[in-house]
Amino acid sequence: MAVRPDVTGRPPGRWQVGEVRITQVVESQGASPPSFLFADLSVERVQSHGWLRPHFAHADGRLFASIHCFVIESEGRTVVVDTCVGNDKQRATAMWNDLHGPFLEDFERAGFAPDRVDVVLCTHMHTDHVGWNTRWVDGRWQPTFGNARHLFSRTEYEHWQAAGNDDERQVIADSIRPVIDAGLADWVASDHAVTAEVQLEPTPGHTPGHVSVRIRSQGEEAVITGDLMHHPIQCCEPGIAARFDVDPVQARETRLRFLREQAARRVLVLGTHFSAPTAGWIVPAGDAWQFAVTRPE
Repeated sequence: MAVRPDVTGRPPGRWQVGEVRITQVVESQGASPPSFLFADLSVERVQSHGWLRPHFAHADGRLFASIHCFVIESEGRTVVVDTCVGNDKQRATAMWNDLHGPFLEDFERAGFAPDRVDVVLCTHMHTDHVGWNTRWVDGRWQPTFGNARHLFSRTEYEHWQAAGNDDERQVIADSIRPVIDAGLADWVASDHAVTAEVQLEPTPGHTPGHVSVRIRSQGEEAVITGDLMHHPIQCCEPGIAARFDVDPVQARETRLRFLREQAARRVLVLGTHFSAPTAGWIVPAGDAWQFAVTRPE
C-alpha cells in the first residue's frame, strides 16, 4: 500500500470495545489510482460505487488509504499491532524510501511510550507492517520497543527468508532480524491468545502466515483486519485481488469467509489500511456487502 506521507500529526482515532481500548496512530495517508493496488480495477468501477464517497474514494476514482498502527490496551497490557513503514529504511518504493516522519512523536502524543509497550505483533511481514520494529540508533538497527515481546509467525518468517526478492530480504534484515537477535521474539501459533480479550486469528492468502486480531470483551467484539482486505471496495467487490497477494485464490476465499462471518455477527471492523473513519460494520448489499461507518440497527 503506497501512500504518500502527506499528513502527519492527525489526532488519534479511539474505540472502546467492552473494557478494551483501541487507539489508532497514523504514520501516513493519501490517495492513489485504483490500479496501484488492484491491477484489474478501473476508475469507472470505483466511481460506480457511490457509497465509497466521501470517506474512501475521491469523485475522480482515486482510492483513499492510510498506514497506521493500532494500540490495544487490554488487562493492563499495551499491545501494538503493525508498526508501519518506519524511518531511515532503504526501500524500493520511492514513497517509503528513507522516511523521516514524526510517527514516534505522534505515538507519544497519543499517550504511549515505546519502553512501556508489552507486546508487538505484526499481522504479516510486509514492509509497511514491520518498519517501526526497529530504529537507527548509534549506527545500527535497534528494537524500538525494547521491553516488548514481539510475536512472529514462523511460517511467515520462513516464507520471506526463502523468497528470492532482495527487497523482502532487506525488510527481514533491518526490521525482523535485529528483534530476533535481541532476544525479543516469540514464535507463536496463528491462533495465539495475547490476553483473554485479544487473540490472533489465521487469515492466510495475502501472505502465508497472515493473521488478523480478534477482540472480545463484555459481550462486544471487534477485529483488526490486517491485509485480508486493503480497501472497503473489497466488500462490494470481494473478488478483486490486491497486486501484493501471495496467493490470490486463497486470499479471496479468506476474504469471502471473513465478510460473511462479520456481517452475520455485526462485529466492529478496523481496517488496517482504511482511511478515516477507519472502523465500521460489514452489512449485506445485494449479492455482496458494504462497509457502514454508522452502526446498523
